[in-house]
Amino acid sequence: MDGFGSSSGSYPPISQEDLVDQLKIQLAEAYAQDMFERILDKCFSKCVQKPSSSLGGSESSCISSCTERYMDALRIISETVVSKSQQEF
Repeated sequence: MDGFGSSSGSYPPISQEDLVDQLKIQLAEAYAQDMFERILDKCFSKCVQKPSSSLGGSESSCISSCTERYMDALRIISETVVSKSQQEF
């Protein structure tokens, strides 16, 4: 049985660049998940006055509109940041 870190394992060595790329992807996914949970939490708190076993039509519509506004704002912010960073280089 091979030990942890043994070079005779079945996995090919990974370059530092590939490792950094994988970490960036994982961080981006974690950030997106966290942001999505925060948005849903804020929208749920805003739109649902009395939680029950199901959402009413107006609650569902409110949550949908609320999350859409947050996502639009995040898109605009992201585009602005990318544009500014490209101008600097």
